[in-house]
Amino acid sequence: MGRYIVRRLLGAVVVVWVVSVITFGIFMIVPKITGASPAYLYVGKISTPAQVQAVEHNFGLDLPIPQQYLNYMSGIINGRTVSDGNSTSRCSAPCLGYSFRKNLAVTDLLQSHFTVTLGLAIGASILWLVGGVAVGILSALRRGSFFDRVAMIIALAGVSLPVYFTGLLLLTVFSYGPSWLRLVPDPTFHPFGQDPLLYIKSMILPWISLAFLFAALYARLTRASMLDTMGEDYIRTARAKGLSNRKVISKHALRAALTPIVTIFGLDLAGLLGGAILTEKTFSLPGLGALAVDAIGLQDLPVIMGVTILGSMFIVIANVVVDVLYGIVDPRVTYK
Repeated sequence: MGRYIVRRLLGAVVVVWVVSVITFGIFMIVPKITGASPAYLYVGKISTPAQVQAVEHNFGLDLPIPQQYLNYMSGIINGRTVSDGNSTSRCSAPCLGYSFRKNLAVTDLLQSHFTVTLGLAIGASILWLVGGVAVGILSALRRGSFFDRVAMIIALAGVSLPVYFTGLLLLTVFSYGPSWLRLVPDPTFHPFGQDPLLYIKSMILPWISLAFLFAALYARLTRASMLDTMGEDYIRTARAKGLSNRKVISKHALRAALTPIVTIFGLDLAGLLGGAILTEKTFSLPGLGALAVDAIGLQDLPVIMGVTILGSMFIVIANVVVDVLYGIVDPRVTYK
């Protein structure tokens, strides 16, 4: 298993490197071909060619593309000193570039916005994982019952309704609705460090809105996996040996049925850590998703590139973790 983990980690490093090359090429080579230098974003529309050339020289944008990429990767490992000709600032490792629009290091921007996205993803994932898996198991054990039919109808609605619809609906009812329904009268985001209680109150509706979508999907997937597993030969063998129904379900059927849940949960959580764009914009949360959307509107290429690379890292790491967890969750999986 140790060799397998090492191979997967090496493969993950290669994938992240390839993503960095492609991303750097898209955001640095294409603007140069089209003549839209990122330096224009720093000096503004009213500028002279001399000012643009000076900024390109100070930020190293006039260097060959391979040299720019080497400097970018060196900044991630060793940090980087950035100068606009008038002032100099140190970007500590890992330095993912410099925002021309906000005059800040991309790493600092990502760090300040990532805490919001992390809290949103963790809170919502706990709700949808517990709720969705529990409902899916009960529906599978009570197949065809009234509970099963109602749960699957709600799950179908949850999968069909977009986050911005359920989010606005929750805000309308529980924040701006009748006084007796205003459970969250102030939906404004409050950082956890300022007031933990206000933070939880401000995150309740985003958690529920995001979890409702995923919980519906997990309920349907868990139900289907449990129904398939309950018909396997080893389940019938376990029952024939005289094991109790509870032990058969918890130690045999559930562990095997959780394999697809582990796969999709790792990828979903990693995807959200890269930015839950719709949820963050609906509830005005200053997370990575909102940062990426604002950066696209401002054409802040270094920030977009930083969010892209960070999101790809989460996806790659999630794949490695999921592959390792297979052998823990499902005893039928072996590593060779």
